[in-house]
Amino acid sequence: MGGFSTLSAPKPWRHHHKLSTISNQPATKNVPSLLFNPPPSRKPKPFYCFALDSSKTEAPPLVVVGSANADIYVEIERLPKEGETVSAKTGQTLAGGKGANQAVCGGKLDYPTYFVGQVGGDAHGKLIAEALEGGGVLLDHLSIVGDAPTGHAVVMLQTDGQNSIIIVGGANMASWPETLPPEDLEVVKNAGIVLLQREIPDSVNIQVAKTARSAGVPVILDAGGVDAPIPPELLKFIDILSPNETELGRLTNMPTESFEQISEAVGKCHKMGVKQVLVKLGAKGSVLFVEGEEPIRQAIISAPKVIDTTGAGDTFTAAFAVALVEGKSKKECLKFAAAAASLCVQVKGAIPSMPDRKAVLNLLQTH
Repeated sequence: MGGFSTLSAPKPWRHHHKLSTISNQPATKNVPSLLFNPPPSRKPKPFYCFALDSSKTEAPPLVVVGSANADIYVEIERLPKEGETVSAKTGQTLAGGKGANQAVCGGKLDYPTYFVGQVGGDAHGKLIAEALEGGGVLLDHLSIVGDAPTGHAVVMLQTDGQNSIIIVGGANMASWPETLPPEDLEVVKNAGIVLLQREIPDSVNIQVAKTARSAGVPVILDAGGVDAPIPPELLKFIDILSPNETELGRLTNMPTESFEQISEAVGKCHKMGVKQVLVKLGAKGSVLFVEGEEPIRQAIISAPKVIDTTGAGDTFTAAFAVALVEGKSKKECLKFAAAAASLCVQVKGAIPSMPDRKAVLNLLQTH
């Protein structure tokens, strides 16, 4: 494992208790009865540093603010024509959404992780709450809204390899309060690091990022999600922007085919006010660009067999965030994230493929 050493522990963190079995709607509205209650809050277990023989120590939590979806997968021969009904070979509904994926990754890496997000009071919301809890995520700040369904996506997998996806934003995009509750902002202020994506309204991300900046908490924005320009007001509160090469190209309107082109596109991000850009390059690895410094490149850690790349980017970003909040060097963070992503692609699905800390450490021992 080489240079993975135990560093001084981060500042202590405070645990906040909030059971969000509430609706964000006024009491005068007819709110349907909720099908489930989130499990009671519990004190997170302390985390282990990279070194296998390190002692346990408490740390400020990872706080993920973002989306939660029920992903409905159907495998079909071809898309139906207008007015036609076709049969699916298989069908499966799994918990997903970039926010929930990243939160579960943090939880499965044995790091104290909160998820701040919204689901509807329906069966899909129950599915997501159970998946989050099963991944070790603290649900004190998971809210249930009464007038919107849980966000979901229908993923149509065709036998020729083509995929078509229909997304219903649901509670991810609707019913957010104009001002987030004080309890949610407080957990952001006390975080070790905050992780955002773009599958919830920009206004929510801006509020969270601004609160984090005022408290000196670093913010990582995963650029995945809505295909729209990132508001300048959000960018100015972001410490690390993390796109893949396609997202980087869209955000900058520049080509990203070669390393030189990627570097030029990142230069445009620096001019937009983002000092650090973490670019995910799929099979070509990853690169961290820090303004004024030499880029740090990380090759992939090859998997014996790639089964499913779904969730690999979310795994990479969340694992990088965990390593960073634990005080590791940027090079160590990239390697830890590469190991986690390598394990992720060897298992089908997003949340089911998130690796645990022991598996990541074992892989790092051989690389």
